[in-house]
Amino acid sequence: MVLIGIFVYGLIVANVQTSLTDQHTRVGPGNWAGLENYRTLFGDEDFRYGLRNLLYYTLAFLAGTLLIGFVWAWLLERGLWGEGFFRAVYLFPMAVSFIASGVVWRWLLNSAEGDRATGLNRGFDSLHLGFLSNEWWSNERWGILAIAVPAVWQLAGYVMALFLAGFRGIPEELREAARMDGASEWKLYRHVIFPQLSPVALSAIIIVGHMSLKVFDLIVAIAGDTNYTTKVPAIDLWTEYSRGDYAISSAIGTVLLVIVAVLIVPYLVYTFRQERRR
Repeated sequence: MVLIGIFVYGLIVANVQTSLTDQHTRVGPGNWAGLENYRTLFGDEDFRYGLRNLLYYTLAFLAGTLLIGFVWAWLLERGLWGEGFFRAVYLFPMAVSFIASGVVWRWLLNSAEGDRATGLNRGFDSLHLGFLSNEWWSNERWGILAIAVPAVWQLAGYVMALFLAGFRGIPEELREAARMDGASEWKLYRHVIFPQLSPVALSAIIIVGHMSLKVFDLIVAIAGDTNYTTKVPAIDLWTEYSRGDYAISSAIGTVLLVIVAVLIVPYLVYTFRQERRR
């Protein structure tokens, strides 16, 4: 508890204090500046663009992992042949770091087309599906969504494991009772299985959601830290810190902390109330 108090909460307080100063250089402590750094951030169009990218990435990441993870878990739960093999295959990407997978996906999502095409664009051309070739993460309007593709590939297996555990935790007696009452398969899932899976779905949303809000290494590995189309607040934080602007970088870190807290605190309150009811 002492270590957590010092190296987690103590450093959070220190970060917030720095964000309220004018320490824009590495030399000397800064003077009190109040909320000026936050006004500067939210008045900056580039920072708002990064927040918008983060929102798009988070929505795509959540939707992709939840949908694919649930479908995989549903197939395995129904007794798919070779379950052990497929379960291992789906979970394997989790063992790979975002940096390592980002290097591979940088080649797969290369924006070159025609004779210079590589990765997916080259595959599309060889299959006579050249109309599917595109700029991927270089696209100015939706380049950040291309970054969500490898993220979904890497974490969908984890969500699958959560849902599969949820499926396996539902007593068989509940299913048999519903069938004896004349429930169809759709009604069985809608009124019996899906309500039992709601805590699992909530946990998956919280875990995957807070991971998406802190995305940094995957973007750097694929697009670099200077690519405008894929910039997010974590990239801005690294850029400002590298320049020695401790006040602005601390303000960005505080904004990210607040965003994560908005997602996690309601979940902690919910779980606390569930424990109290038990």
